[in-house]
Amino acid sequence: MVNLTYSKNRILPTAEELPSSDDTPVDNQLQNDIPNLLLSLLADIWADRDDWYFGVNMAVYYNPDEPAIALPL
Repeated sequence: MVNLTYSKNRILPTAEELPSSDDTPVDNQLQNDIPNLLLSLLADIWADRDDWYFGVNMAVYYNPDEPAIALPL
């Protein structure tokens, strides 16, 4: 189990301090078409379910002050 704590007084990095790109061009039409196709298929296959989430183009940042943890798959 992972325990998360929140401190409203903690100073987090600004948007300018966080990486936003590695300057590698990757934008093309397939990057839009493939996730949309997958979403359409999953929405059809799992139409009777409400326990799933589909996310695209999401960033993950870590807290350098916290030790790394392994999350269960």
